[in-house]
Amino acid sequence: MHHPTSDHPASAKNVAALAQELFAEGANFVAGRLVKGTSGRTHAVVDPATGEEVYTYELAGTADVDAAVAAARAAFPGWSGATPGERSDAMHRFAGVLDEKAEEFARLESLQCGKPLKLSREFDVPGSVDNAAFFAGAARHLQGQSAGEYSADHTSYVRREPIGVVGSIAPWNYPLQMAAWKVLPAIAAGNTIVLKPAELTPFTSLLFAQAATEAGLPDGVVNVISGAGRDAGEHLVGHPDVAMTSFTGSTGVGKRVAEIATATVKRIHLELGGKAPFVVFDDADLDAAVHGAVAGSLINTGQDCTAATRAYVQRPLYEAFVERTAALMETVRLGDPFADGTDLGPLISHAQRDRVAAFVDRARGYARVVTGGEAPGGELADGAYYRPTLIADAAQDSEAVQSEIFGPVLVVLPFDSDDEGIRLANDTPYGLAASAWSTNVFRANRATREIKAGCVWVNDHIPILSEMPHGGYKASGYGKDMSAYSFDEYTQIKHVMFDNTAVVRKDWHRTVFGDRP
Repeated sequence: MHHPTSDHPASAKNVAALAQELFAEGANFVAGRLVKGTSGRTHAVVDPATGEEVYTYELAGTADVDAAVAAARAAFPGWSGATPGERSDAMHRFAGVLDEKAEEFARLESLQCGKPLKLSREFDVPGSVDNAAFFAGAARHLQGQSAGEYSADHTSYVRREPIGVVGSIAPWNYPLQMAAWKVLPAIAAGNTIVLKPAELTPFTSLLFAQAATEAGLPDGVVNVISGAGRDAGEHLVGHPDVAMTSFTGSTGVGKRVAEIATATVKRIHLELGGKAPFVVFDDADLDAAVHGAVAGSLINTGQDCTAATRAYVQRPLYEAFVERTAALMETVRLGDPFADGTDLGPLISHAQRDRVAAFVDRARGYARVVTGGEAPGGELADGAYYRPTLIADAAQDSEAVQSEIFGPVLVVLPFDSDDEGIRLANDTPYGLAASAWSTNVFRANRATREIKAGCVWVNDHIPILSEMPHGGYKASGYGKDMSAYSFDEYTQIKHVMFDNTAVVRKDWHRTVFGDRP
């Protein structure tokens, strides 16, 4: 059922009531309906802007995972056997339902994540609808390779086939977009899916699965289990009937996922941590770079694995960059995610805020905290808020430069030569995203070649497109989300070969077995 929200003002109280109504029957979605978890344990979704509990649900346990996997396995023959056109039609309807529910998605995402409503409305939701529209069309272009005679008297061709049941685990920073990135290419390719969102943020994943059913996708194609990582998540990864695992999250947990998945020799797709460099050469447009650094480092309160976290600024521009970036950060407005004019919401939880604060507090011993570095008081004191923070003059091998802080913190370091700037940009274990700022096309082109990251922006930082791939190098994982490249993750390749002579190949027989009758 569609629940219109246009007549009700966007507020945490109203959206919490919507969530309680929508998911009253449970926080798992299996075989086309909401069901309660059976682990015997409950979990409360907390509004990070206030610290108040807004929804409590029964966590999924291993039995719930088994039921979801069984539903996905039962749906696989019919869904994988549908023609590309049939799957495409269903996914076009899916995109339409997502668009109809755009305001519900935006409000639920802002409530559970604490992100400003304008970010959910203008970035998260439209991007997810666009992903659905893209994969609806791309479903008709899952091509193999044309036939050819590569061996005498034989014709070969390549089939691209779905893998089976995909078990996906999504993080809490972009629950809706991560659901889209994982579910859409998988089902477009003919797979079925069991998605586990983070315990903190189940709402939009559940609404996403409901939208798929409302659009006419068969029951069991899209399933959601809301459980803890250490039991439901690990059971999903290790399940023998799950043919593939897709995980987005920290590098540390990604290693654990790979370890479990290896036991059943299943395919793994990992999109892990990041520590994106933001390299500003001395011919850059300084004003553009400053604005890009603030936007790129503070998007989603810095809880973004592609966020700008390490700004390397060539020495002639360094002090001016630090001064102007700090000044611009100080104009950023923290506030209620549902209030007009809010630029920055809280972190996902008080625990995450305290983790970020500890990084900054330790940095005071070896670097200069230029602005921020504290939680606000007053009417925001009960929320998980933290002021935009700029750290300067840290050493390259320091914790603030090398570790993923995952908060509204930007570290700025100087460099002298172009060689040094690129070397420093590459000098962390991560390689998810980066940006280079220069008005010299040759300088910028060199940076795009030599910086080791899955995406390198030039004179911009953060935009993504459904048509283009997203994924990392090094400890940032492997495999691609979005674009036609994602079909390489969710399909397997089969070589088919025909003997065109239609007679016994006696010459081949003799080669293998000798001269026998």
